[in-house]
Amino acid sequence: MATTHNVDNKRYRSLIISIALFLSLIGALLAFTFYTSSLLERNTVLIDKTNQVANSAQAVIKDLFDLDSSYGEDTNSPHIQRVLERLEQNTALITSSITAIEQGGENTDVDGKSYDLPKINNNSQTKVAAANEQWLLLEPKIQTYLKDADNIMVDSSDELIQAVEQAKTSSLLINDSLDQLTDEVFINAERQADTIRLIQVLGVAAIFAYFLIFVFFFVRRLRDTDAEALAARRETQEIMETVNTGLFLLDKDLNIGQQHSRALNGIIGEDRLAGENFADVLRGRISDKDLRTTRQFIEQLYNPRVKEKLVDSLNPLHKVMLHNASGEESTTSRFLDFKFSRVYEDKDIARILVNVNDVSDAVYLEQRLEKERSQNDMQIEMLTTILNVNPKIINEFISNTKAHIDKMNNILKNPGSSQFELEGKLKAIYREMHSLKGEASALKLHSFTKIASDAEDKLDALQNQGKLSGNNFLPLAVHLDDLLSLSNTIETLGERINQAAPKANNNAKPVMPVKTAPQPSVVQAQVADVATTNINVDGGNEIDLSDESDDEHLSYYQDFAKDIAVRQGKKIQLNGHNLAHINIPERLKQPIKEISIQLLRNAVVHGIESPEARQSAGKSAIGSIDLEMQRDSQNLIIALQDDGQGIDYEGIRHKLIADGRFTQEEASQMTHGDLLKTLFASGFSTKEHADEDGGRGVGLDVIKALVKEHNGKLNVNTELGKMTRFVITLPAA
Repeated sequence: MATTHNVDNKRYRSLIISIALFLSLIGALLAFTFYTSSLLERNTVLIDKTNQVANSAQAVIKDLFDLDSSYGEDTNSPHIQRVLERLEQNTALITSSITAIEQGGENTDVDGKSYDLPKINNNSQTKVAAANEQWLLLEPKIQTYLKDADNIMVDSSDELIQAVEQAKTSSLLINDSLDQLTDEVFINAERQADTIRLIQVLGVAAIFAYFLIFVFFFVRRLRDTDAEALAARRETQEIMETVNTGLFLLDKDLNIGQQHSRALNGIIGEDRLAGENFADVLRGRISDKDLRTTRQFIEQLYNPRVKEKLVDSLNPLHKVMLHNASGEESTTSRFLDFKFSRVYEDKDIARILVNVNDVSDAVYLEQRLEKERSQNDMQIEMLTTILNVNPKIINEFISNTKAHIDKMNNILKNPGSSQFELEGKLKAIYREMHSLKGEASALKLHSFTKIASDAEDKLDALQNQGKLSGNNFLPLAVHLDDLLSLSNTIETLGERINQAAPKANNNAKPVMPVKTAPQPSVVQAQVADVATTNINVDGGNEIDLSDESDDEHLSYYQDFAKDIAVRQGKKIQLNGHNLAHINIPERLKQPIKEISIQLLRNAVVHGIESPEARQSAGKSAIGSIDLEMQRDSQNLIIALQDDGQGIDYEGIRHKLIADGRFTQEEASQMTHGDLLKTLFASGFSTKEHADEDGGRGVGLDVIKALVKEHNGKLNVNTELGKMTRFVITLPAA
């Protein structure tokens, strides 16, 4: 770039020097012309002066003769006065003119006009001296006569006669000398004019010849330059037609340069790109946000204070999806990768070079690999769950998942067009999805949890959008299919594992290995040990199979609570009372499990404070949660109590006002019972931001629905800053 710049400077320097010489020749010729014109003008003035002296001498002789013939006439007559005045003026004019001719240079005549006379040579000086000599003989006599010419008391006839006689002799000599001077000056002027004319012709010829030479060399150099430019353009064009990437230049206004690679049209999908605005080309094909970011990104590239490597990481067009220019949906999306580089002229940023590639194949390959990786991770996750969880719990989960999906499908199929019916369908689906997510989270099935959370995001958006329609529920079918597919995958993996396992001896008794409870750590939630009933068989230790299922369910709750506490940054200790020995009717096992999951989630997320907050309040850093179940002849009672922050009724009141559910006046009139009811309303939560564990306002709604479905009762007792206790009574019969 620098070498080309220096070559251009040398080329322009020689061109400027040539033009300067050409203008200098023209200037010199014009200066010479002006000078010679002034010489000719002075010679013309000299000739005029010599003629003026000769004419004045003739006028003097004529006036003297007139005065001589009119002698005796009254001197005061107009005629005599006019002749005397004219004689006096011509006499003075001849004297001053001869002096000016002798001296040369700038002179001023009697009228005050300035004129410039040339210096005459010696020859001319001789002739002027001869004329002046005769004038010096005549002029005193004229002055003597003029002295008393108009005085009638003085006789001036003699002086007049002497002047006339002298004039007869001197005028001829003066005229002869001046004629010779005029001829010589005229000859010199003609000679100078010929010389000037010759020099001008030669000068014009030289200038014209120089112009022809200049044009010849300039045209030849221009032709060579054009040939070089054409060759460079041809090479550039060959490169642009050959490369498989899209190359073009951008200016500060985001205008595409006139030259770009041929591949660019196919990559971008536009026939005409040269001179078009880059933002207009991308408008409608990428998001408005990406378009605004692209403008800001290119502005930063033109900012010399910003490091190019630093701003490159902010490139918004890295593997960006480009939509069709027509706006029609394409079966396959195209991904383009734009790279931006600065182009410098000296130290200034002149352009931005853009290199664009179609990376669709690479992106699709990455997506396919990522999908396969996710599927592998999901299968590993499912295998881990299957291998570490009691098969009975896995089977229950699969059965419950299908039951939840069937319920949601039936809800979707149920007719309903009014806003009230649609809102009811939405709440019912939300409850089922939330219950399903809770069970998946308890088993650490993150793939299930992720799909259910995505579905909850859509349900939450529908709940907040206001007016609903039947079409709003259609996207949920995709999530239901994914959930069903995952449950089928778990079921299939379980069956394969069972088929691949070696068959046990028919005479052997089924034995379950003893599971050691995990030890609590500082960063994990604290869980309590639960006593088990052991019997001795031939000196060995085994867990009584009659209690195995209940122990697994207890461990299930403990692990679930521990995982939530870890995610929420809290420490808890779950105490179970009679959980291992309670006899739960078959029809209540699933609802009790769902209720327990929601109660535990609510206690950890909303009840127990952070370790720092608990210590500030004078409590132990580890929160305590008691889950107990009781059974009598008529009812089954579930009780969960935590020693957390309790229910803040004023906080609920302020949240209702902030969410716009009630006015300040309406909220101020609500009792604690009214405020408590809002906690069980679908979509209301005191948590500011929703996450996997809470904040959507569905958990307590699920509990309320299950209690209502089984004709149960719900009681809540709370003390601010100390505790909250939920007691749920379900008919056992």
